[in-house]
This record gives sequence, structure tokens and C-alpha cells, in this order.
Amino acid sequence: MISRRIVAEAFIAACRDELDAPKPGNVHIYAGGHGMTAAQFIDSAAAAADPLCAPAARVGARIRGAVEATINAVGANTNLGIALLCAPLAAAAEFEDLELRAALVRVLDGLDIRDADDAFAAIRRASPAGLGRAERHDVFAPAQATLKQAMSEAADRDRIARQYATAFADVFDLGMARHAAAAARWSDPKWAAVAVYLGFLSKFPDSHIVRKQGAEAAADVCRDAMKFDALLWSAQEPADLLDKLLEWDAALKARGINPGASADLTVATLFGRRLQSALPSDRKSG
Repeated sequence: MISRRIVAEAFIAACRDELDAPKPGNVHIYAGGHGMTAAQFIDSAAAAADPLCAPAARVGARIRGAVEATINAVGANTNLGIALLCAPLAAAAEFEDLELRAALVRVLDGLDIRDADDAFAAIRRASPAGLGRAERHDVFAPAQATLKQAMSEAADRDRIARQYATAFADVFDLGMARHAAAAARWSDPKWAAVAVYLGFLSKFPDSHIVRKQGAEAAADVCRDAMKFDALLWSAQEPADLLDKLLEWDAALKARGINPGASADLTVATLFGRRLQSALPSDRKSG
């Protein structure tokens, strides 16, 4: 079985890789935003790593422990979405006989009501922006279904929840494919991370923006992301785009727009890619 240390190191490295990337609208090493700094996210990754990667732990317990440790460390919700996405991947890495994606399917199918109760508790503790009440599977009430079932009902309005319903299709089919292509093209890993981020941001409206600013604002950002994505892939030297990316970054932050779902999906992609690299050769496919 892959060791806890390797999984935790892969998680922390993925978080650092994502922070090194100039992701317009989101926190990174070039600029903070939305009342948060890159240093808080670095501290959050270190705090969350142990509970998130605890051997043989339930997914819900991993999520709850990671969020609790983060809030205790930095006093803010910096990584709820990251914990929700990375906990199942960390659990999947522990299977000895399956490649990562097949193991992830087994993890998701094995989720139960305990996982939902712990995840709901983590969501309440983090109190993310725009959190409202729901008719079914309300996080303020005891869970009545498995975590996968609860997430599946939210899949049409929340891109992170959608991953539970689709075996992380966006992460594997879009994110990892993009990362592989970008990493083969450019030597600097931050541009591979930017390529993943712009890929998510240009393919569908960011659900965090939809929740906070509405569908029209999210669609506008999606259209702008398409233009930047085209510029990136046509660039011989992506560093030449840095000033333009940071200009857009400042404009988004001035309007309070944070593509948080796309950033969280980027971390999950980078984590998944690092896990695949660490796995034995017979578990790397998928």
C-alpha cells in the first residue's frame, strides 16, 4: 500500500503547485484576494494533510478532520472544496490492486451515511459563501442518504458535488488530460496548472461564481477564460502572458469574483496526477 507520507507529500505539493500558478480571480503567490493570502493556503495544506491522508480513514472523517485542522490553523475556510475532492482520491490511493480511477469508483460506491454526516459537519464548520438551505439533504439536518447520493442531488448546481456523481469525470477526462499535454509542452509546472485552471474555467460556468454572483457573471467569466485559454495554447513562451493574466486577476478581484470551484478542481487534478506518478506501474493507467 502506498504510504501515508507519500500521499500527504503529494497533497501538499499539489496545493503548492496550484498556488504557484497565476490563476485569475483566485489566490496565488502573485496576489492574495477575497481577504485571504497565499501564506494561509500554504499553512492550510500543511494542517489538512495528516487528517486528509490518514490510513484507512473514512472519506467523511478525512473531510471533517481536514476542515477542522485548517480552521484551527488559519482561522478561515480556505480549503473545503479541496478537502471534498481530495479525500476520496487519498482513500483511493490506498487500494493495492486497482488503478487510481477504478479504486476511486470503489471508494465512492462505498460511501455511507456516516460519511455524509461528517461531510455535512465540515460544510457547516466551514460555512462557505452562499450556503443556503435545501429541501432534501440539507447540511443543517442529519444525513438521510449516503454522501454520494447527497452529492448526486446537488450535481446540477455544484461542480464539486458533480464529481461524486460522475467518478470525477472532469478531473480525469479534462483536468488530467490537459495537465499531461501542458506538462509535455512547457517545462515550468505553473503553466501546466494554469492550463488546467483555464480549461475548467472555459468549459463550464464556475459554480462558486454562480452561487455568489449569478449565472450571467459566471458566463461572462467563462467567455473571457476561453480567450485567455486560446492565447495560452498559442504562446511559445507562456510567461509573456503573465501581465495580462494578472491584469484580469485584479479586475476579477475588484468585483469580488472568485472562480473557487475551478481552483479546487485544479488542486484535485494536480493531486491525482502526483498520486498516479507515485503508484506502482500496474496502477498508473486510467
